[in-house]
Parts: sequence; C-alpha cells; structure tokens
Amino acid sequence: MAEYEHLPLPSAEVNLERRKRPGFGSPPLRDHRAHGRSVRTQVDAAVDELRRRPLPVGVDPSLILRVRMEGTTAESAWENAGLTVLSVDGDKTLVLFSSDQEMTEFRGQLKAYQAGPPPGQARAPYIGLVAAIADVGTIGPADRIGPLLRAEGFVRPGDFADDDTYSVDLELWDLGTRALRENKVRQIDSYVQSEFGEVTDRYLGTGLTLLRVRARGATIKRLLDVPDVATLDLPPTPDAAITELLDLTVTEFPPPTPPPADAPSITIVDTGLTAAHPLLAAAVGEIIGVPPTLRDDDTNGHGTRVAGIAVYGDVRAQAEARLFRPEIRVNSAKVVNDAGRFDDRLLIASQMRQALAHFHANHGCRVFNVSLGDRRLVYTGSKVGAWAAALDELARELDVVIVVSAGNLAYAFPEGETVESHLFRYPGYLIEAASRIVEPANAAIVLTIGSIAHAAGVPCEDYHGVAMQPVSGVDEPSPFTRCGPGVGGSMKPDLSDYGGNLMFDGVTRRVSDCWPQTSLLTLNNRYLDNLFTTATGTSYSAPRVAFKAAQLLRRFPDASANLIRALLASSATIPPGAIERLQPLGPEASSRVCGLGIPDLLRAATSDDNRVILYADATIALDQFLVYEVPIPEEFLVTRGRRHIQVTLAFDPPVRHTRIDYLGTRMSFRLVRGASLDEVVDFYRRRAKAEGPVPDMPARFDCKLKPGPNDRDSGTLQRATFVMQNNPSHDYGDTYYLVVRCERKWAAEVDSPQRFAVVVDLSHQAEFQLYARLQERVRQRARARA
Repeated sequence: MAEYEHLPLPSAEVNLERRKRPGFGSPPLRDHRAHGRSVRTQVDAAVDELRRRPLPVGVDPSLILRVRMEGTTAESAWENAGLTVLSVDGDKTLVLFSSDQEMTEFRGQLKAYQAGPPPGQARAPYIGLVAAIADVGTIGPADRIGPLLRAEGFVRPGDFADDDTYSVDLELWDLGTRALRENKVRQIDSYVQSEFGEVTDRYLGTGLTLLRVRARGATIKRLLDVPDVATLDLPPTPDAAITELLDLTVTEFPPPTPPPADAPSITIVDTGLTAAHPLLAAAVGEIIGVPPTLRDDDTNGHGTRVAGIAVYGDVRAQAEARLFRPEIRVNSAKVVNDAGRFDDRLLIASQMRQALAHFHANHGCRVFNVSLGDRRLVYTGSKVGAWAAALDELARELDVVIVVSAGNLAYAFPEGETVESHLFRYPGYLIEAASRIVEPANAAIVLTIGSIAHAAGVPCEDYHGVAMQPVSGVDEPSPFTRCGPGVGGSMKPDLSDYGGNLMFDGVTRRVSDCWPQTSLLTLNNRYLDNLFTTATGTSYSAPRVAFKAAQLLRRFPDASANLIRALLASSATIPPGAIERLQPLGPEASSRVCGLGIPDLLRAATSDDNRVILYADATIALDQFLVYEVPIPEEFLVTRGRRHIQVTLAFDPPVRHTRIDYLGTRMSFRLVRGASLDEVVDFYRRRAKAEGPVPDMPARFDCKLKPGPNDRDSGTLQRATFVMQNNPSHDYGDTYYLVVRCERKWAAEVDSPQRFAVVVDLSHQAEFQLYARLQERVRQRARARA
C-alpha cells in the first residue's frame, strides 16, 4: 500500500460571525408586585443570615447566594445586575457572588421590576431576570461536604470529632481576579495556622483554587461556615491494577540502542520507574519524584509496566522478534508513594501541574500518560472534579496530549447470585451505572482510553479442563473496562486499545486477571528476578495510545495537540467482534464502551491511493464560523462503489468544573453540498433584524453525517461519516463545503481565538488514483490564491 503525506484542507477564506441562537424564551408569568416583593424578602433574609453567621477569625465575609431558577437567563444579565455566576447545576440552581455587600445594582433592578411596566411598555423592566427566579437562599455548612466524606459517614458538621485530625481538600469558589483568590487563601491559611493546623499545599489555576488542609475537627467545622468554600472533601486515592509473570533472559537478544536524536518523549505520571531495567535504560530521560521526597524509584511496579508499553507499544512483538529498538524516550514523574497513595501534603492538582509543566518546559514533552484513577469517584454525569479539571486546564495551557485510562471495574455480581454472573451477565454489566468512568477519566480535553481483549486463550494444562473460561472473546470489550458517557453526554472513553481479559476458574470459583494467556506482556520492575511480567487493565491500554500519539508527533512535529487527537480519532475503528457482542445492548452501546475504537497508527499518519486525509490546524474567533472546501473529483462521483467522507473535529475549550456547563465554548461542523459558497455564507452569518429572516437551507443540501449533531456536538472530540452507496447527482457539483462553527458559552474575550483541528477522510471502495486527483485540486487552489 502506498504511503503519502496528508493534504491541506483548502479554506474558502470566509470568517464571518455566525448566526446566534435565538433567545432564551419567555419568562414565567408572574404578578410583578408580589413576586418582586417575595424575591426582595428572600434576598434580605439570606443576606442577614450570612452577616449573622460566625466566621473564623481573620476571614472576611463574602456575599454568596444560591438562586433556584424556573427559566433560563443569559449570564450577561446577572453581570449587568452586579452578580458573578460561580456555579450552574443541572437543576438550574445558580451560585452567585456579589462584590458589593449591599447588592445595589440588583436591588435597583428588583425595585424597577416590582414597579411594573413603564408608560408605553408592555412588560416590567428586567422581567427576563427577576421573573425566572424561583427562590433565593444561602449555602449551608452541610452543603459543602463532598461526596467522599459523605460516603464515609460525614454528612453534617457534627460528624467531625473536635479533637480528631483530618486531612481534606478544600476548594474555594472562583471569585474572579487572582488577587482576590490569593487574598482569601492567605486568610484561610492564617486561620488554620492559628488553630494549630496546617495548609500543606495550595493550587491556583485558571479557575480552580484548592488547599490541602490538615486540621482538627473543630477547625474543619468552622471552615464549613465560610461562604467562599465551595466543597471540602477527602483527597483522591489512586487505583492501580497489578499482575506479574514470564521468562526470557537478557542474553537472548542484543542490548537495546538509544532512541534516535529526534525521538519524541512520553512522560509517565505514575508510581515511578525502574530506570536500570536493561530494556528501558537506553530510553530513559529524566525521572523525578513530585514531591522529591517520594524519590523516583518504582517499588510498586505499576509505572515500569506502563512505561514498557509506552516505549515499545507492543512488547510481545519485540520479544518474539528478540529485538528491542526503542523509538520513544520515556520520562517519569512519581506521584504515588510506595504504599500506593498520593502525597499526603500536596494536592493532586499541584502534583499534576508540577510534573507536566516540568517536563514540558525542560524536555519539550508533549505526550503524558496518566494510568491512575480513583474508583470511589464514579462519574454520574454531574460536575467534573478538581483532578479532571486540572488536567484539562494543563492540556489547554501547554497544548499537550494527555492520555488517561478509563479505570478498571471490579464487577460485583448481584446478591444471591454466584460468581458465574461474570460470564452470564457480560457484557450487559459494562453499561450499568456502577460501571461508568472514574475521575479523572471524565476530563473533556484528555484522551480517555478503554480496553479491548486481545486474547481469549486458556492454560494448556489438562487439569484445568472446561472449568477455565475467558470472560470475553478476542476483540470484545475487556470485562473490566468502564463506560461513558462523559460531560454533557459526550462520548467517553474517546478511544480503546488492547488491555487484556479476565479468566473464570470454575474450580476455585474465582474470576482472575493473573493468567498470562489473557494479559499483556510488559516489563518487570524487579528485573533481576524476571525481565518481563504480564499486566491487565485500562492502565495498559492507555500507554498503547500514548505510544501512537508520540509517533504521530514525530511525523508531525509542529502539530497541535488537537490535530494529534483528531488524527488518532479519524483512524480508529471498533473491532467487529466488539460491535457484534454489544449490539443487543442498543445502538449506542459500542460507543459508550469502546469510544471510537482502536486507533491505527499507519492510517493516522499516512494517506494512500484511494483513502486521503485533508486537514486544517487553525483557530477561530468566538461566535464565528469558517468554511472549508472539500474537493470532489469526477472519479469519486462516477466510479461505482461505497464511498465515505468522514469528518473529525478536536478543540480545547476553557473549562470551569463548578459549572454543569463545563465547557466555555462549543464547536460543531456541518457538511453541505449543492449550494453555492454565497448561499452557505448567507445562511450561517449573523443577520440584522432589518435584513429579514434567515434564508432557507433545503434539506437536500445537507450531507447526512452520522452520528447526527445532537449525538456528537457535546464533546471536544467529534467524528461523523457521510456514506454514499450510489453515484450522487452531478447537480451537487465538484466542491462540498465544510462549515466549522464556534459558539461562545461562558468564555470571555481572553479565551479567543479558539484553537481547533479538523480532519476530512475521503475514501472509495474502488481502486483508483484518488490521492493524485485530490492533490492536483489542492495545488490548483493554491496556485489560484498565489
């Protein structure tokens, strides 16, 4: 198969503001006098309560209210009323901050609304804001207790024993300026110290403010009274899968040579690294502990196993060939101690920032693997946690690819059933609520990786007999992989790769991951005992994708992280075995469990004669759109056979984890044929009222991409395909138009322009020189512009 460079996607040189969505609808019908009076009374009561609430010494009061809505109001309306939106929940409950203790502007609007419509007007002023308010109140101390503490029985302040010492993560509301947040952190730090406690770490990100506090229960209770505290919870704990085995000695193959000078690097954020391992030593860059007191060695072994796969991709293939040639340089940031826990004094967000920023700044590393997760933090579709938000902030800020494992499911069969339920209930239990991804796999900009079973072999020893059964078949979802959806119903995991299988042993009545026949071969941290071991889990499917991402960066060194994500996603396919096994669970089961499937490095990196990639790595202003030309050669139209146009979009929006609307921008795409460029532009541009209604875009012009916009537009990594079985009409022309749109949600002007990458994959079942035809069209377009 020929291997060609991808082609640039021609731009139609249109950059106009897109049509904004219609307004927020009519406000609820209210008696303005009665409702205005009720809201004012509730506001007065809430403010009085906050003023009476005793605060820790030295902590200034902040005016933070909880408002429940019965309608939808633009955030700008709250800003005009002098209030800052801190949080938005799915039930339309808002948390609002006022820097003005008297709430002068808001009270003025309430007064104007209560007075009713001015002469000559039909509606009361500010009706869209005030009429949508259902009730106003405060946030109580118990509301600030996080889910991990609640799971441990701490549901009210009185559950904390005054003289017991607790280590907790305290998050502050994003009150706006960094200076304001820093001042509040200093106040809380001073108070904690005055109570003989300690703030061991602090993290001030783009919109994320965290403190690691170690203090007595009496101090914790007082902190729960502080309005600025959003949540107070237990620190995360890592969940790592561990197995081992297999023999081969260093004398059976030549020693590995160092990677080439231009080799990309991957940083493993994990349990450390055994740098002296004979098969790793030549590829090891820098290894550090974060913090340094953790040292950098790998007593646990998890980090070394992950690193072996990140360096070689397929360790088994290298071992079978008796030839190890690393093409990846590997760094290590140890963030987990020898007991398998994160550092007691540092916030996990701080550990992530220190690790990623260090290797990005000092080694130019742009691919990071985080095969860690907290199985207690199952994502239920509510707000994203601080760990995930920190990774998303770093992915956007540093323009790096962060690969995260989806997490491993320890399936608990129903009470009254036997262990055989693993066999009988597979794969149905994979899409149950308890099987959803865990923190930080719900991060929106990272690549979250699920697992596919690469093998279903059983031990050959006779005594095992039929009592030994693999739970899943080859190319079916691993029985431990976790499912989506992610934020806003988006697809998670994004991708999958091989991560092993489980074995049911009817004799011992156990389901186990320790059999080499169903595990991945990788490297053993105790290399003096054995060079190799075996491992099972999404922890090991993740570095297979990290390996592919690094190889792509070697081929496209100037590519953005968005382009790398888009190319991997464009090349991915779900194995037929997984599709067939999951099909009885519904049409969305495959994507919920496997994402887009297993990425193919060759397809991601190269085009061929009858499958061509066109791509753009670009930026777009908020509330604007771009139009790209998709050339359609004559042979593509008239040659019989199945043909595809696949579009993949990746972007890295700003994020705020205190909002149910986590992403600050939303992007989408549409593929249009048969319409002129002027018609396309006229349809999507913003229009003044005097220009009249938006012109109609007939349905026949719309290429029916699948999945449809409602199923794909919620994520930061989107892919859809247009399939043509029959030869299309020549009336559609030889150029289709791809419209890429960016919609501002809560993002500010400082967040503009929005980075994105788009990949268009054209393929035809018939064999002809599609690449040559497209290449000539692209060159003609370039010459015409010159």
